[in-house]
Amino acid sequence: QVQLVESGGGSVQAGGSLRLSCVASGYTSGPSCMGWFRQAPGKEREGIAAIWNGGNGTVYVDSVKGRFTVSQDNAKNTLFLQMNSLKPEDTAMYYCAARRDYACGAWRYPAFFPYWGQGTQVTVSS
Repeated sequence: QVQLVESGGGSVQAGGSLRLSCVASGYTSGPSCMGWFRQAPGKEREGIAAIWNGGNGTVYVDSVKGRFTVSQDNAKNTLFLQMNSLKPEDTAMYYCAARRDYACGAWRYPAFFPYWGQGTQVTVSS
């Protein structure tokens, strides 16, 4: 059973930075597509970044491109999301997700990922 546990959320002022982590257990070898999603109150869950092929492939939604960086430490089974230049509109619950796959073809869609973490809250004040 794959388990994902996020950490690193918190409250920051606009322009600040946070680094989210997601530790995976129960599945630590083989192909994987890992994604980061966020969900603000009253809004749908939004895919914001994904990584595959051991970290050689990454993709971002336009709203975070250039500010967020997704990476992974395969030895520690950990996924990261470095978030810089944070804006109030980045405020949301952030989730990591996983799928046993060589690529992340439908990474924007929550249904693509069978495994999810519990989420970590990020709040950005102006």
